[in-house]
Amino acid sequence: MTDNSHENVPSRARRRFPGISSRAYEHPADRSALVALRKLTGFDTVFKALSGLLPERSLRLLFLSDSVRVSDAQFAHLNDMLRDACYILDLEKVPPMYVKQNPQPNAMCIGLDEPIIVVTTGLVELLDEEEMRAVVGHEVGHALSGHSVYRTILLFLTNLAVKVAWIPLGNVAIMAIVTALREWFRKSELSADRAGLLVGQDTQASMRGLMKIAGGNHLHEMNVDAFLAQADEYEKSGDLRDSVLKILNVLPRTHPFTAVRAAELKKWSETRDFQRIMDGHYPRRDEDKDTSVTDSFRESASHYADTVRTSKDPLMKLVGDIAGGAGDLGGKLRDKFTGGGSGGGSATGGESGRPQDPEEGSSGPSKG
Repeated sequence: MTDNSHENVPSRARRRFPGISSRAYEHPADRSALVALRKLTGFDTVFKALSGLLPERSLRLLFLSDSVRVSDAQFAHLNDMLRDACYILDLEKVPPMYVKQNPQPNAMCIGLDEPIIVVTTGLVELLDEEEMRAVVGHEVGHALSGHSVYRTILLFLTNLAVKVAWIPLGNVAIMAIVTALREWFRKSELSADRAGLLVGQDTQASMRGLMKIAGGNHLHEMNVDAFLAQADEYEKSGDLRDSVLKILNVLPRTHPFTAVRAAELKKWSETRDFQRIMDGHYPRRDEDKDTSVTDSFRESASHYADTVRTSKDPLMKLVGDIAGGAGDLGGKLRDKFTGGGSGGGSATGGESGRPQDPEEGSSGPSKG
């Protein structure tokens, strides 16, 4: 099903965003990388040439032969959601969508020339209609941003790394690229979560969906506010040893941790940027060609500077202290690595306006 029709969309009225650019919802790190790639002369040509090496045709045939294609005749409710998502984000060509038998809840958008959306039966059975709508919007957001291209390459390189593991240094070189792609892809997931919220336009449904992906179909046993509090505790708990463990835990992953995704999405839903989009003020697709790479990188750098300044993570707070010229650096390092700081060093709180050591505010309420 690749027609351009947006007929028979669900009747519930939702705001539509004609001509919206993916830059409107993309995470700053994701946006700067994409803007730079789009500006590269011959970029599309190179990746079209690569398509002969990638198993895209094989994947298309595999899903066509061993999955169920969504249409008016099969999984009609998903077909309605898909058309609705494409209508809201003004994606002209509706991508094919397949349901694959797999108890693991998952969804993906892959493909070089044309994106394909795949959802598993585990996900379809887990989520209610509004939660599923956010997921479909998430995948359509990937398609609009062009993420499917890089995800396909990431899948290919990950498989290639396994095959060449026996070659000296060969695996190291490929895994370096894979690690960089994974870091970008984790940010692209945050972008797609935002697209899902723009499509579903129901913050609680987006939160519930992420919570159920983490904890299963036991909604009566879970609480969104408590789930968001977990993310807050995860960010600010422990010492530098925990900060290092967080980095090591996330490196092999293509997705951020689910509680962290929920907190990031909730935070974005409360920003002025989100409200401006909902009010109809957003970047247009026809302006993409005029986007400055320098400005995009500047926005990305500003975002990370803000993240370091406001983060509750012990390592990020230490980086902020170093950047601010904190005194007694040796003492701070010792306290943060050992979880200390209950003595005189933490009583003063440093210079006026400087963040306190994480031990002093660890019982504060969730920011949500």
